[in-house]
Amino acid sequence: MTAVNTDHSTPASRETFSRRSVFIMAAIGSAVGLGNIWRFPYVAYQNGGGAFLIPYLCALLTAGIPLLILEYSLGHRYRGSGPLAFRRISKWGEFAGWFQVFIAFLIALYYPIIIAWAVRYMGYSFRQEWGNDPARFFNESFLHKAADGFGLHMVPNLLIPLLLVWAVIVIVMALGVENGIGRLNRVFVPVLVILFASLVIRALFLPGAAEGLNVFFTPKWESLLHPTVWIAAYGQIFFSLNVGFAVMITYSSYLKRKTNLVGTGYVVAFANSSFEALAGIGVFATLGFLAVSSGQQVGDVAEGGIGLAFIAFPTIISQMPGGTVFGVVFFGCLAIAGLTSQISVVEVCIAAIRDKFGLARWAATTAVILPLLIASILLFPTTTGSSTLDIFDKFVCSIGIVSAAIVAMLTISWGLHHLPILQTHLNALSSRHVGWPWRFCVSLLTPAVLLIILATEVHSIVTEGYGNYHQWALLAFGWLPILCFFIIALLLPLLPWPAAAEVDKGAVRRPEEDCAQRRHSETHDEGNAVTQDPPA
Repeated sequence: MTAVNTDHSTPASRETFSRRSVFIMAAIGSAVGLGNIWRFPYVAYQNGGGAFLIPYLCALLTAGIPLLILEYSLGHRYRGSGPLAFRRISKWGEFAGWFQVFIAFLIALYYPIIIAWAVRYMGYSFRQEWGNDPARFFNESFLHKAADGFGLHMVPNLLIPLLLVWAVIVIVMALGVENGIGRLNRVFVPVLVILFASLVIRALFLPGAAEGLNVFFTPKWESLLHPTVWIAAYGQIFFSLNVGFAVMITYSSYLKRKTNLVGTGYVVAFANSSFEALAGIGVFATLGFLAVSSGQQVGDVAEGGIGLAFIAFPTIISQMPGGTVFGVVFFGCLAIAGLTSQISVVEVCIAAIRDKFGLARWAATTAVILPLLIASILLFPTTTGSSTLDIFDKFVCSIGIVSAAIVAMLTISWGLHHLPILQTHLNALSSRHVGWPWRFCVSLLTPAVLLIILATEVHSIVTEGYGNYHQWALLAFGWLPILCFFIIALLLPLLPWPAAAEVDKGAVRRPEEDCAQRRHSETHDEGNAVTQDPPA
C-alpha cells in the first residue's frame, strides 16, 4: 500500500538543489571565505598556538554545529528565506529574519571590493608590480589612500575589477539556485581546495617552514586560563561558519523534503574547520620562510587580515623561488573563496525579497543588486574606500552579526518556545539525533557567550574608539547603518505578505507526520507484503 504524502509541497516556483551533495558544496563554499585564510591562523597564534585547538573544538561542538543545525531546521521545515521562515512560526518573529537579511545586505555591500583587490593582485603577481615596498604600494599606488583616511576621489584601478566581480555575481544570481549557485560551487569549491592544498605543499618545502610551524603549533597551555582565549575561539567559529545572518536558513530551504540535516551539518562544519587548519599550516609555513629570509622572528612578521594578504604575502612572493605562480594561485584562492561566500550572502537578500513581494527571480535580483552596486561603487573604489571598508567590517562582524544571531536564538527558544518542534523535525529526518544538549547550547550557552562578546566589543568601541577614526566616521559607517536597518526590520512585518506565502501551511514540512502515517499504513494493511516510501 502506498503511504500518503502529507507534505503538500510549497509553491511550485520555489527552486531546489538537485542533490544533497550540491547543497553541501554550496554550504561549504559559503562558509569557507576570506576569514578562513587570513583570520584563523593569526587568531590561533595570538591565543595559545596549539593549545587554541582545545577551546576551538569546544566552540565548534557547543556553538558552531548547534547553531548551524538550528538554521538548517528553520529553513528546511518552513521552506522559506529568513523572514518567511520566522513568519511561518509566528508573525511576531518575522523581524528577527529581516534583521539577519539586512546584516547580510551590509556584508554584500563591502565584500566585493576585497574580491576585486584579489583579482587585481592576481595580475600584479605576474610582474610583481608592488616592487620592494609592498606596504607603500598597497596604500599609496594601489588604494590611493587619502592622507586623513577619507576622500571621495574615484580610483579607476579599483573600479574596473569591482565591476567585473559584480558582473559575475549578476550572471550567477540570474541563473538561479541550481544552474547558478549550484554549478558555481560544484566547480569552484573543489578547485579552491586543490589550489590551496598545492600552495600548502609548496610552502612546506620553503626554507624556514619548520620554524613557522613550530610557532603556530607550540601550545601555550597557560593561555587556557584566560577567558579572552575562549571568547576568541567562540568568535572564530561563529564568524567562519557563516551563521547568524540567514545564509544557511536560505540554502536549506532549497533542499528536498527527505534530507539528513544533522549529518549534513557535521560534514559542513568539519570541512570548514579542516580548511582553516590547512590555512594555518600554509600561512605559518610561509611566514617562517619570510622570517628566516629577513633575519627576524616569526612573531615579528606574523599578522592577520588585509595586511597579511596584501602586504606580507607580496613580500614573500617577491623573495621565494617560483613566486609568480605562487602569487597567482594565492590571490586566485582569495578571489574564489570570496566569490562563493558573496554569492550566498546576496542570495539571502534575493530570497527574502522574492518571498515578501512575490517577485520573479530576475526582478528580485535587480531590486537587490542595483542598490548594492550603486552604493558599492560610491563607497569603496575611492580614496575613502579602505577606511570605510574597515569600519563597515568591524561593526558588521563584531556587532551586527552577533546581535542578529542573539535576537534569532532568543526569539526561537524563549520568545516562541519553538525548539522542541525543530528538534522533532531534525530527528525525523536524521540518523544522528539531537536532544537536550542541543537545546541547552542553542537556548543558553551560545547566546550567553555571544552576549559577552557583544558587550565586550561595544564597551571597547564606546570607551576607546576604533582605529583612530573620527567619531563621526564611526557613527556614519558603523552605528547608523546597523541601527537604521534594525528599525526597518521592526517595521517590515507590518507590510502584508502574498496570501500563499503567509497562510499556506502546507508549505511547512512535517516529516514526523510522514513517519506516523507510514507506520499507520503498514500496521493497517498487515496482509500486504509490500509498502512503499512516500515520494522524495
